[in-house]
Amino acid sequence: MAFNLPINDWHGKTVWLVGASSGIGRATAHALHARGAKVIVSARSQQALSTFAAEHPGATVLAMDASDASSVEAAAQTVLGAGSLDLVLYCAGYYKEQRATEFDLDNMLRHNQVNYVGALYVLSAVLPHFLARKAGHISLVSSVAGYRGLPQSLAYGPTKAALINLAETLYVDLQDSHIGVSLICPGFVETQLTAQNKFAMPGLIKPEQAAEEILRGWAKGEFEIHFPKRFTLLMKALALLPAAAYFPVIRKFTGL
Repeated sequence: MAFNLPINDWHGKTVWLVGASSGIGRATAHALHARGAKVIVSARSQQALSTFAAEHPGATVLAMDASDASSVEAAAQTVLGAGSLDLVLYCAGYYKEQRATEFDLDNMLRHNQVNYVGALYVLSAVLPHFLARKAGHISLVSSVAGYRGLPQSLAYGPTKAALINLAETLYVDLQDSHIGVSLICPGFVETQLTAQNKFAMPGLIKPEQAAEEILRGWAKGEFEIHFPKRFTLLMKALALLPAAAYFPVIRKFTGL
């Protein structure tokens, strides 16, 4: 079942990628550029964005702090002032492991500001444009860590769960307005964030593989794009377990 209009031809389409200096965001921007899209890349690192632009002629770079409302608003005005926007991908992310026994409020709030509130800032800026056009697509990068509570994910997991709920509600509210909404839930992808992990990451894939999965999902009109399936389907199955079964299973497999 196609929840959204499939996107197969990217020529002439404008895509704004927020959080595109590295990892999944950069790889997706590269894949879109190769398919003829006009890509606008944003992140905090001007140097990383400039390097991307040098390697991708025609790409537009807009340095921006997704956790700062005024920075997002200024960047959005530039994006929308240049013409119609077809798709926005929010893939800005922050991650540091945390357990409740080492509760750090500043760390909790930093995760919330980057992973969730930043998405709200972007939505506030672009949604009126999409509604006025009765066209456009919103894509949010969450994680399988948002399916259920996991050890060491006290700060990260809840923000990703919030994005899942946000994407589902956006889809319900916007389907009659002809605005596409997609939710991206990766498993483990080899990025600067996952490099912090001190455990073996099952199903680990490269950012370039993640980008291809995302474009494949957009081409099929999928709502939830999750990958790699050999890992994400297992996580989905675990998420369906009642609490009495889920918690012992997670404790056994993580040792935490």
